[in-house]
Amino acid sequence: MEESNRKEERIRGEVLFKGRMLRLERDAVRLPNGLETSREVIRHPGAVAIIALQDQQVLMVRQYRYAIAQETLEIPAGKLDPNETPEACAQRELREETGYRGTLEHISTFYTTPGFTDEVMHLFSARDLVWDPLAPDDDEFIGVEKIPWDEAVQKAQRSEFNDAKTILGILLVQGRIG
Repeated sequence: MEESNRKEERIRGEVLFKGRMLRLERDAVRLPNGLETSREVIRHPGAVAIIALQDQQVLMVRQYRYAIAQETLEIPAGKLDPNETPEACAQRELREETGYRGTLEHISTFYTTPGFTDEVMHLFSARDLVWDPLAPDDDEFIGVEKIPWDEAVQKAQRSEFNDAKTILGILLVQGRIG
């Protein structure tokens, strides 16, 4: 089937919820076969994630994630502010979450969950890290851990991280340096 035959047309929409990080919309759409249905979409400003490498180790953050009611061990990440470039956001988030800044390289840009959100994630690697901390956000309680790079790759390959951006980021960077 050609792409034009799969496109869904927005007929009308409504905002169900607007918060500080996301907006939930419900749209009426016309399907390729002419039928009408609804789609619920979470609108998100976009985010960054950073593989920060120092002395054959990767800097990771441990934090409690309310949505899943557990702590996770993840790569540093955060939401884009209005009019902020992904690179500026990555540098800011790296400094806020780990205390370091570094030389950034763009690795990939991808949709996190295109079935229900338009969130796009910009993945960077960071090297040549220098201590240059920013104050963390008031609602973040983060612990920084250094994991040997080879161990992090093995954990990603064995699905021992429960965060998709962390697994993908490690494996994509490993593909560039491994």
